Amino acid sequence: MADQLTALTMLNTLSQPSRDLFEQRLVKRAFAKGDTLIDKGDQVSGAYFVLGGQLRVYTYGPGGKEATLYMIDPGETCVLALNSLFNDMLYPAWVEAETDTVVGVLPGIAYRTLFSNDPAIQDLTVRALSTAVFRLMAELEQIHANKLDRRLASFLINRASSEGVVKKTQREIAAHIGTTREVVARLLGQLASDGLIATGRGQVRILDAAALAAQVMAVE
Repeated sequence: MADQLTALTMLNTLSQPSRDLFEQRLVKRAFAKGDTLIDKGDQVSGAYFVLGGQLRVYTYGPGGKEATLYMIDPGETCVLALNSLFNDMLYPAWVEAETDTVVGVLPGIAYRTLFSNDPAIQDLTVRALSTAVFRLMAELEQIHANKLDRRLASFLINRASSEGVVKKTQREIAAHIGTTREVVARLLGQLASDGLIATGRGQVRILDAAALAAQVMAVE
């Protein structure tokens, strides 16, 4: 959303005392791709802001399959962490680094102080909640409305770079669409046989985006 107030733009709207507190108390931590930041059941120590990279929030569905809840992009914060922080609850999911990622952690007491005194932080919190709700709804619609082949096609289209490349392993793709690596391998093999994609080590290249998009819109 173009008008979304992110953690980065929010700094420019804080009062000077609030900005000083934010910058003084923010602790930056670097994580490699695949690192786990939070486990389900952990106590949340503060608010998490993505300064670079991307985080994936996920849980496990029936049969032990991973199910992605939402992604956290640069400038955004984790709404589940905020919920745990304000309601004194344990974290209800898992968080891992989708790529090499830098996270800023603002201790809970500092975030609560800012939330009580600064409208910019209040606005950021409400917008983070709104964004997370829409993303969760989108994920649920994908899961319930589409077959696996359509979900895979949609995932590839939505995650491809401008060059048409999706830099994800089969395991990572499986986790995102809620299935197994073996199923993803079979579906990718079919798409490759049809000439829609080409697979490589840790990546998928889209060769025919129009035909792939047509699979997403196909009606049985």
